[in-house]
Amino acid sequence: MDVLHLPPNVENRPTHPGKGLEGTAHDVVKRVVDLAVALVALLLAAPVLAVVALAVLLTMGRPVLFRQPRLGRHGREFVILKFRSMSTGPADLGSGSDAARLTPLGRWLRDTSLDELPSLWNIVRGDMSLVGPRPLPTGYRHRYTPEQFRRHEVRPGLTGLAQVNGRNELSWEAKFGYDVWYVDHRSTRLDLRIIGRTAITVLRRQGISAPGVATAPEFHGTARPEQPLPTSAASRSW
Repeated sequence: MDVLHLPPNVENRPTHPGKGLEGTAHDVVKRVVDLAVALVALLLAAPVLAVVALAVLLTMGRPVLFRQPRLGRHGREFVILKFRSMSTGPADLGSGSDAARLTPLGRWLRDTSLDELPSLWNIVRGDMSLVGPRPLPTGYRHRYTPEQFRRHEVRPGLTGLAQVNGRNELSWEAKFGYDVWYVDHRSTRLDLRIIGRTAITVLRRQGISAPGVATAPEFHGTARPEQPLPTSAASRSW
């Protein structure tokens, strides 16, 4: 698999523009761009949203949308919106397996990332950004190390650096490594490159699920000291 690589040397982090006046300007511009793009995308995607919503309703019933509390910027909670992809019947819930509950339509929605379209409304509301660390369940709040929790210094994203470097094929430690790297290096140029790479990743349907699970295994915390990303990943610079 063609995976983009980053310079992972955590001892050589440049000063991030997110601190001071320059960083404030960057964040303001990013918010304006997020809002404009999300509003236009919702307008253009309205027919697709309607068709998918109807398909979910006819094949899985209500609710059409999946709602779940997630951690946002500075650890604030918000409710993420997605199209539902799993059955919720008693027999399905008793299986205890997300993979078993994933319906054929739900699997296709995840493969194409169409299940994420309702999250554009989260961007309009200011809960999320187009690019940033993916928002994770609120139950993970006390499982992060202090360094890992730094991923919440920015708004979570519809896509992010970990998503274009392996997505759910990565270990949790590797994902958080990319997330924190993004926090320290974020820029408009980097965001544009991530968005461009996301389109390729979605078309190739890369890293959608970890082996044996519907998406990714539950994060139970880091039991050992965090390791930097492999030095072999330093072959490409952003």
